[in-house]
Amino acid sequence: MYNGILNIYKEKGFTSHDVVAKLRGILKQKKIGHTGTLDPYAIGVLPVCLGRATKLCDMLTHKEKTYSTELILGKATDTQDIWGKTINETDIARKRETVTDELIYDAVMSFIGEYSQIPPMYSAIKVNGKKLYELAREGIEIERKPRNVRIIAIKKLVIDYPRISMEVECSKGTYIRTLCHDIGLKLGTYGCMTFLERIKTGVFEKEASYTLAQVEDYMKRGLLDDIIFPIDKMFEKFKSIYMEETLNKLLYNGNPIPVKMIKNIQINNFEADGMAESASDEKNMAESYKVYDYKNEFIGIYKIKDSLLMPEKLFL
Repeated sequence: MYNGILNIYKEKGFTSHDVVAKLRGILKQKKIGHTGTLDPYAIGVLPVCLGRATKLCDMLTHKEKTYSTELILGKATDTQDIWGKTINETDIARKRETVTDELIYDAVMSFIGEYSQIPPMYSAIKVNGKKLYELAREGIEIERKPRNVRIIAIKKLVIDYPRISMEVECSKGTYIRTLCHDIGLKLGTYGCMTFLERIKTGVFEKEASYTLAQVEDYMKRGLLDDIIFPIDKMFEKFKSIYMEETLNKLLYNGNPIPVKMIKNIQINNFEADGMAESASDEKNMAESYKVYDYKNEFIGIYKIKDSLLMPEKLFL
């Protein structure tokens, strides 16, 4: 079984679930999960977790994301993108006299920071156990509570009236379709998204992503391991602890390990076979660590508490 993360470049026409299903066929492996939905018409980075790495799915879903997008002014649809049914339209040419490039720039940039966003009806958010898009398909529209999202940065803004393209870095849960819609409203008109590409999710970038066809090619050539991102690399900032063989049973049973049993290891400037002598020592000991067995196999993330190395998340 393969364990780790594949940085997939999702192509147009596939759902995120389609990608997982196709990978199961390519890898001959069931334990696979994606890390955040991309609509069928959207393209771009979709990290997919394999084997033991599926325990990372929630963590990766919460990462900040960067998108390249385009919207067109003067048009509103039921899905807030160009592929939906048109519900409102204005003569955008007449608006040009008052909607200047400067006004557009100011309106777009005003969304940087936290703002209250009402999720679209065509979304996977559940209300009373039912997904909003299921209700929308039945012609039912319900009131949605606004959610605070954060637009971290807007770059590469290009105004080619009535089209606007830009690069948006944002928090988890941000709907770019809705941002495009809201920009239109801010300008006293309508707006809908015409293009969406996710170019970054956490550490995973477009430049280091692979299409399903490329993954299949690596698989056929026996080189798949070359493009699998190891689980422990997700915790690169954590310090490492390597265990002796005598501690294997405790490790693989997920038991806490007394710090004094860890030989020849220095943890945050205090010797592992010693005890914390001050409040600052206790604070240092509260950090998380990557733990490996004697064969340098990654076991999981541990934290020191009450002179015990306690498992936080195991990848066994």
